[in-house]
Parts: sequence; C-alpha cells; structure tokens
Amino acid sequence: MRGKILNYYAGGNTAKGFYNLYDSALEDLDKLFILKGGPGTGKSTLMKTIGELIVNKGIDIEFLHCSSDTNSVDGLIIPKFQIGIVDGTAPHVIKPKAPGVIEEYVNLGVAWDSKKLSVHKEAILSLNAEISKKFQTAYNTFAASLRAHDEIEEIYISNMDFLEANKLTDELIALFYGNDNNTEKDSKVKHRFLGAATPSGAVDYIQNLTEEIEKRYFIKGRAGSGKSTMLKKIAAAGEERGFDVEIYHCGFDPNSLDMVIIPEKGIAIFDSTAPHEYFPDRENDEIIDMYERCITPGTDEKYATEIERTTNSYKDKMKEAISYLAEAKVLRDELEAIYISAMDFSKVEKIQSELIEEIESMINN
Repeated sequence: MRGKILNYYAGGNTAKGFYNLYDSALEDLDKLFILKGGPGTGKSTLMKTIGELIVNKGIDIEFLHCSSDTNSVDGLIIPKFQIGIVDGTAPHVIKPKAPGVIEEYVNLGVAWDSKKLSVHKEAILSLNAEISKKFQTAYNTFAASLRAHDEIEEIYISNMDFLEANKLTDELIALFYGNDNNTEKDSKVKHRFLGAATPSGAVDYIQNLTEEIEKRYFIKGRAGSGKSTMLKKIAAAGEERGFDVEIYHCGFDPNSLDMVIIPEKGIAIFDSTAPHEYFPDRENDEIIDMYERCITPGTDEKYATEIERTTNSYKDKMKEAISYLAEAKVLRDELEAIYISAMDFSKVEKIQSELIEEIESMINN
C-alpha cells in the first residue's frame, strides 16, 4: 500500500517579496540534506525520485512545492523518520542549526563541467540579472495589487459589525475546543502556505491538505470581512490549549491567514473565496458566511461602482504580476538548458543512489 503525499508550499512569491516559511517546515527534523547546485542540476528530479521510492514503501511524505515552477519541488520531508531533503539555493537559503550533525550538504555542482559552463559566462550573468529584475518587478506589481485590495477591504471594514464578528469567533472557538485542554504536551505550530502565485497563475492544495480531515468549514465573505482575523484567533486558542495547529498563510499577503487545521480535533477552517473558492461536497462540510453575519446588508449594492473599480484594478495588477513570473520562468528555462548541457547526470545518479542508501539505512534502523 502506498503512503500518503501531503502537498504545500514553504515559500512564495508575495506582495512582500519572496516570503520564506522553511524554518517552520523543517524545524523538527533530525536529518536534513541540503542540496547545492545551479538550475538544471537535477535537484527537483532527485527529490521527486526519492519521494516516490519512499511513498511506494507505504511511508507518508510531504512535498514542498516550488512557487516559481509548478513542475518542480523545493523539498521532501519524511515526517515519521524526521528526515528531509531541501533545495538550499537562493531564494530559499537554509540556516543550519547543527551542520554535520543535523544538516548535511550535498553538492550536485560536482557533476557539471566548469569548462563548458565558462563558455556561457556572459549569458549566465545576463540571464541571472534579467531573472532577478523580473521577480522584483513581479513583487512590486503584487504590492500594487495589494494596495488595490486594501481599498476594497476598507469599504467592507467601514460596514463591519465587529461585535458580531467577535461573537461568531467566540462561538467557533467554543464549538471547536469546548472545555478541552491538551496540557500534557506543548502545542506544535506549523506555518505553511496552502497555495502560491506561480507562473501558471494561482495554485492551491486545499483539497489535498484537508483530504483526511473529518469536519471542514468553508468561510465565505468579502475582502475585509474578518476572515483572517478570525482564523488567527482560532489558531491562538488552539495553541493556548495545547493542541497542535497548522497555520496556512495567504500566498498573496503572508500577513493574512487562509486556513487553520487542528489535526487532533479533525477540523479544518479555511477562506473559501477566490482564488481558492470551493463549495461543500462532503456530508460534514459546512459554510460560514461572514458577509451575511457581519456586514451591513446592502453593502455590495451601495458601493457597487467603487467595488467594481478597485476589484478590476486588483485583478489587472495580479494578472500583470503573474505575467512577470511567467517571463522569469522562460528565462530560467534558458538558464537551466545551459547547465543541463554541461552536466554529467551519471554523477547525479550516483549521488542519488548514495542518498537513497543512507536514507533507507536510517529508516531501517
């Protein structure tokens, strides 16, 4: 029987630049292999190959996906054995806690022919500079989109019944936790992204992440209707009571939350509005409508013109930012092609085999 694969992001292209949650994703590991090497050196393929091997042994794994290439992964975690492999190249540079004890560097750069690469020195430098510019332009454009989004929020915030929002939040906290405390242990809190802005547009893994969750709450509402604030309070209440909490940040604005999972309670509650809009399809699924409960009736109609204008501005800037990520991806593919042409992949396969042997040894012992 195959193990299960959990998919999420630990880093994202956001309105705050590249935002890194790798420290949280990797903090419990006893062994972390940090891969070094340029683009096209086979880091993602190596992790995917090892991941498939492990999952086919009936062991659960986690894939940390790459927000700049939907076909790539940036990390692999084997939770049961506290083993991980991660791409340690920019922008997700990993700070080691105990090099040689926990972290071990694996250099795939030994498989390239430096002489072949040197012929392309100017092209490599030029492509790297252009890629950096494209990403920075994308981040600046996401920031402009966020400013437009904030304007939409202001309309709804000014028509918000905060007492009712607090009451709803208190009701949910009481429903989720009751008088339960899990004080025999400390709460473990994980910070992740459920989705990301990618060159292909918005991608999310909500369905995968909640697949085993018994009770799912779909939050409906508008920008500024208090969804993220409510999620933060629910997460904090779980942590205070000693329950493990998975906190999923917004891939657009990492200061906001999109989902909270309380595994021991079998509960997931998430922002189910665009770009990750879902509707109940299981018997236990339930909708929480923040607009209906907390916003002045008729707000949509009263401010229709302003909402349409700012929404269009927000969406236009989002599309523009995504286009810069797509342009960066094209340039990145060109850069990868140069490195691939200079690689001896038989050496990478040897490194992969040695890694598999070492990981299997740790699992068997």
